[in-house]
Amino acid sequence: MSDEGTWFRIDNASVASTVRRAADRLAETIGLAERAGDLAIVVAEMTSNLLKHTTEGTLLLRTVRSGDEAGVEVLAVDSGPGMADLPRFMRDGHSTAGTLGIGLGAIVRQSSWCDMHSVPGKGTVFAAQVWPGETPERAWASGMSRPITGESVSGDGYAIRVADGRHQVLVSDGLGHGPLAAAASQAAVNAFRHAPAVPPVSLLENVHRAISHTRGAALAIAELDAAAGLVRYAGLGNISGTIVDGVSRRGMISLPGIAGHQRRQIKEYEYPMSRGAAVVLHSDGVVDRWSPGDYPGLSSAAPVLVAATVLRDAGVRRDDACVLAARLPS
Repeated sequence: MSDEGTWFRIDNASVASTVRRAADRLAETIGLAERAGDLAIVVAEMTSNLLKHTTEGTLLLRTVRSGDEAGVEVLAVDSGPGMADLPRFMRDGHSTAGTLGIGLGAIVRQSSWCDMHSVPGKGTVFAAQVWPGETPERAWASGMSRPITGESVSGDGYAIRVADGRHQVLVSDGLGHGPLAAAASQAAVNAFRHAPAVPPVSLLENVHRAISHTRGAALAIAELDAAAGLVRYAGLGNISGTIVDGVSRRGMISLPGIAGHQRRQIKEYEYPMSRGAAVVLHSDGVVDRWSPGDYPGLSSAAPVLVAATVLRDAGVRRDDACVLAARLPS
């Protein structure tokens, strides 16, 4: 299983054993054997909740990293009834399904970190992580992608890095679908990770040259500068960049072109950004009609919850889809 992880559609009870076995293998692969039991409980409870409360739940199982440490993240996403009073639902003994009502509490106790965002009538996104030792500092950025229906690999990709103090993120949309599109995005991700610590405009130019042997991609790079209170942004092609602050959102400018092949010019733009805002980048497999006003509290939620919520409600199945969310680092 790659670090991008595996999505499971949770639509029948037999899937639970499949997810549990995948979690066991992942724990063994990354050296999490001592906490495999905790991970098994987290996975079992999250899968069970999806089966009880929704008919269209999905679960993402993947590796997360911090320095030399590796942990496992479990992300449950549903479009079920949602919860208005999260603290009440988290307490042992509360249940709407006639059970003992200890499932959510068990996830809190057995995981290293967990958080959720829920809106009545829209559904719930629940993330939990299990680490071998001390829980790392909360991530400042998170992303995820999924392939078009019927395809096993996604042509979209993302990357996150801190290079000489520069907090930078990338979203790539390889042209078309399938393995060749995935190869283009992977080449962009590799070039981004190994490039010098330079501003987004120079970094995008660097990646553009590095992927000329591929079919090309749409790219966007953002750099979040906490000291200056702004985001620097450079985009080429159809990647959407947005700053979400409370119930408002502001788009950032991407110029026409295809990274690796066609580009008339690459420009970098600066946008002020408050401490409570989030930057959201997404490919064109995510429609641009979502509104932060429909999700109270989402703009201040953990980046993984922001990205998963946008992917759930604005992602389309007829295209590869990728969403990345980031906050000013502390």
